[in-house]
Formats: sequence, structure tokens, C-alpha cells
Amino acid sequence: MADLQKFIEELRAKVSIVDVVGAKVKLIRKGREYQACCPFHNEKTPSFTVNEAKGFYHCFGCGAHGDIVKFEMEANGLPFLEAIKKLADKAGLEMPKLSHEKSAQAEERKNLYEIMEMAVQYFERCLRLPEGRHGLEYFYHRGFDDAILSKFRLGYAPANNGLKAWLASKGVSEHEMMELGLAAMSSREGSNRVFDFFRDRVIIPIFDKANRPIAFGGRVMNDGQPKYLNSPETPIFNKRHVLYNLNNAREKGYEAKNIIVCEGYMDVIALSKYGFEYAVAPLGTALTEDQIAEAWKVCNEPTLCFDGDGAGIKAAIRSVDRALPILKPGYSLKYVFLPDKQDPDEFLKDKGHDAFAEYLQNTMPLVDLLWKKNTENVPAATPEQKALIEKNIFEEVAKIADEQVKGYYRQAMKERVYNELGRGAWQQSYAKNKNFTSRNGKRNGLDGGVKVEVVRPKTSLDELVVKFILSAMLYYPELVGEYEEKMSMFAMPAPEWQKLFEAMTAVYVDAEEEGGLTSDDFCEKLKQQGMAKNLAALWELKMFRLQKPLLNVLRQEIETKMLEVQVRQLDGEIKECLNKLSNAESFSEDDYNYYQNLKKERQALIESQNIQD
Repeated sequence: MADLQKFIEELRAKVSIVDVVGAKVKLIRKGREYQACCPFHNEKTPSFTVNEAKGFYHCFGCGAHGDIVKFEMEANGLPFLEAIKKLADKAGLEMPKLSHEKSAQAEERKNLYEIMEMAVQYFERCLRLPEGRHGLEYFYHRGFDDAILSKFRLGYAPANNGLKAWLASKGVSEHEMMELGLAAMSSREGSNRVFDFFRDRVIIPIFDKANRPIAFGGRVMNDGQPKYLNSPETPIFNKRHVLYNLNNAREKGYEAKNIIVCEGYMDVIALSKYGFEYAVAPLGTALTEDQIAEAWKVCNEPTLCFDGDGAGIKAAIRSVDRALPILKPGYSLKYVFLPDKQDPDEFLKDKGHDAFAEYLQNTMPLVDLLWKKNTENVPAATPEQKALIEKNIFEEVAKIADEQVKGYYRQAMKERVYNELGRGAWQQSYAKNKNFTSRNGKRNGLDGGVKVEVVRPKTSLDELVVKFILSAMLYYPELVGEYEEKMSMFAMPAPEWQKLFEAMTAVYVDAEEEGGLTSDDFCEKLKQQGMAKNLAALWELKMFRLQKPLLNVLRQEIETKMLEVQVRQLDGEIKECLNKLSNAESFSEDDYNYYQNLKKERQALIESQNIQD
């Protein structure tokens, strides 16, 4: 191991990292360093730097960092020893001899890939033989021409034990065949017969990022089950880590700044036929965290394309569950659901390339699917049912590990709960059904006049109230946790106060995980984030430090001020409602119910805090 480490140091000294990286991306010299768009994630502005003197690369966008060996491994999908071998050849150096054990392991793994390559060639040849004719016709019927067959190296496994016999003639043992999932032993009691794992199936080879065959998928040619069969787990194949066709799709995905994740390999092949060469698919399982991470190496927001049937919707929902815990700034998923329960192959045959490309421009972000998952076809007629929806949504948001992303998801979901389940929901519903007279005297509704949209905005806090509440939170940081959710229901009077509140929330959440913080620490951390000017404008905080008010006193003041603001807005809405009703020739039951609801809401607020009318 010491000899290998010494050899790596020699490689670093003799091989230029600029040459290694420059063979993959176009580098532009900027002072002492070189810059480029990162090869590990999709970006428009270069954030990837290469430092020749220090011998490393670093991306300020995705955090990728390493030396020449790591770059060869990550950029070209090579195992450790193969990356070193490639660099050694470039430098004209001879690889050091490894220990007998390491050398034997490397040689054994190399032999496994060679056996898999022999199997690929066998299946390809069988597809062109008379016994594989119905397999070839199957592919042709799906519209896969010879160019597609060659690109994806499609083949056919005959119904006999031909592969086993052929591999045996090449010196491959039954143990090696079974280890690679090419053969299996009979399950019948007392039988030790070994037979081909794939029989009478069209064959789709599966390759790793280095373009080496590691497994197979097979589709049955009759009515047998299972319809699709994948290789079992082997020393070189773990289906949770592999995306089918990533070996072909990676470079095309960089160019397109996108990668499409489909449900199966037949979808991938069909998309390639129509020019979408940056499609991949999981292998018989729901999309895993490791597969999402692999897709993120190509672009920040992969497009998940699902059939428009129930199974497609379920697959999409499962991907949300997988993705939430690993979301990070700038990295997410977006979704396309095809119409009429079609899969990509059916859709492309029916509507063509341009229609599919248009669908790719109208995707659903993950945050929307999370809302849809928890609200579509879910009862929401009663307060209890709405509370359950809200509870379930925020439990899911809590799974997000990244605190910054989690904070924005919580904010987005709070707004949707308010707008679609809370007061905003019945206000918007009323606006759609109302028959009010507009200010110009024309009416909407039954007589076909102007449609008057009355979409109720958030209650706006005035500046004095905001400064009071923020100062109280800075004096007693625990008030942030108590009022963070309630504050999000109001609109801020100016962007600088919204910015300060968001910074306070982020600092508070981080500090809570570390055991809390004092008022002085709170302010100092905010100053470090560029909030010094905002803090200086809070004379109320200086007043609190002189007067030293009790926590309960400030808590009561915050409640009172918030309620007073709400009551003032309701008074304005009630007055406007009365004016419209009095000027209208007639009004509907909905108009009257809306007016009554406003009055009831106002009365409830007054009673809850005993505000003087």
C-alpha cells in the first residue's frame, strides 16, 4: 500500500491536472487558476476551478473537489485502480506490483467483466440466428431499427442452455456463471442441475458508467411471468446504485442540461430513437437515493417522466419520499405525467418528438407534487380534516435534512395551507361565485358583465408593529420559535424587514440544534450575515434593553398588536362589502354569507383577546 501511495504522488507530480481536466471540459485561464462549467452538475456560470500549482480542482457550486485520480474516477466512471492505470499510461509509467491478495482481487474482477462481455456477444449473435427470429421481430415491431439494436447491444436468450454450454467451452466455471447471475441451480429437491438464468427472452444489457457490462434485463417472449426479469445482485452489480443507460446518457445530458428518468429500459430506448438520448431508468425498483445522486451529477433538476396511469402516479409519489431527506440547495426533481395513461413509447408514436419536447417544458416541481400527494382526493371539509392534512404535510417537510431547504419548504407549505385550506380558500371560492357590482357599475355573473376578482391578500403588518415584534424576538430569541409560523401569515411592509425576519429564523433554527443562544449572540450572528443596518434601525430593541420587560409582557403585546391589525383589515373589508351590497340592485346568498363570515371572524378575534371595540 505504501508503494502504491508513493506511485500516486509520482503521478501527481508528472501528470498535469490541467491536461487531465482539460480533456473533459474547456478550461479558461483566470489569473493563477483555470475556470470552466462544472462537469459534475449543470450550470450556466462557471464555478469550477482548477489549480495547477496545488494540483486539485474545486467546484463552488456543487462542492466537487479532488485530485487527478479522483477526477478520472468521477468524470469517467472508473474504479480506483483503473483510474491510476490510465494516468500511468498517460505518464509513461509502469504500475507498481500490488500485493498478491490485491492483485488477485483486481484480476478476478477483471475476469468477471470479461465473462459478462462474452455473454453480451453471445446474446447479440443469437438475435440474428433463426432461433432468435421472433426476438428480432419483437424489436422491429417496437420500431427499433438496426442502429438502435447496435447502440444498445440488444440480444436474445434462447430457450435452451446455450449460454452455459458456450461459456463452459471458453473455460468459464459454473460457479462463475452463477456468481454473475448468468446461470442458476434448479430448485427441485435433490437436483443439482445448473441452467441458464435467462431463457426465451429478448435481452437488454446493462452497463456501468465505464461502459462495461454488469447485468442484463430480459423480457419474456410468451405469456410467462415475470414479464421482465433483471439479473440478481452480483459482485459487480447493485441495482440500487445503477441507472440504466447512464453510460450513454451522461454526455448527452450535459449538453441538454437535463436528464430524463423513465420507468423502464424500453422507455429509454424508445426515447433515444426519437432523439432524446439523455434518458435513464432504475432497474425494477423505485428510484433510490443513490440513483437520484447519480442523476444530480448530470443536472441539478432531473425530469422524472411517468406513465399517466395509477402505477405511474405511485412511482412518482415514492420518488418524493426518497428525495425529501436528501434535498439540498439547488438540487431537486421535476415531473412530467403523460396523458391518456400512455408510456413514452406510445406517446412518441402517437404525437411525435415536438409534442414530447413541449411536455418537457411544462414540468411539475417536487414541491407541487408534495402538496398534491397530501391533498388530492383527501377529505378537507371539516377543521379536523384540514388539520390532519396540515399535520401530514409538515411531518413530511420535517424529513428534509438541509435546514435551509427545509425552511423554504415550510414557508411554501404554510402559504398553501392558508390559501387553499384556510381563510384564503373560502375567500377565493367566494370570489369565483360572487355577483358583486364592480366600481364601474358593471356586474359579473349571470348577466355576463366584467369579472371582478377579489382575491384576499395577506394581512399586512405596519412598520411600527413589525419593528416591535422583531425587537422582542431579538431580546427573547425563544419568541422566534413561538411566532415564526404565525408571522408567515402576514405580509411585511418592506423587503428589508422580510429579509431580516428570514435571517433571524435561519439563525435561530441553527442555534437551537446547538443548544440555543443569547440575545447578544443572536445580534452578533445577524451582523455577520450583513444585517447590521437593519438592526441599527430597531430603536425598540434599545428600549427593551433599558426597560428589561418580562417575557410574558412582550408575548401579550405581540398577540394584541397582531390581533388589532387583523381586526382593522376586517373592518375595512366589512365596510367595502357593505358599500357594494348597498349599491347593488340585488345580491345573492353567497354575498350575504360572505358578509356574515367577516363579521363572525371579527367577533371571534375580539373575544379571543378582549380587544376594546
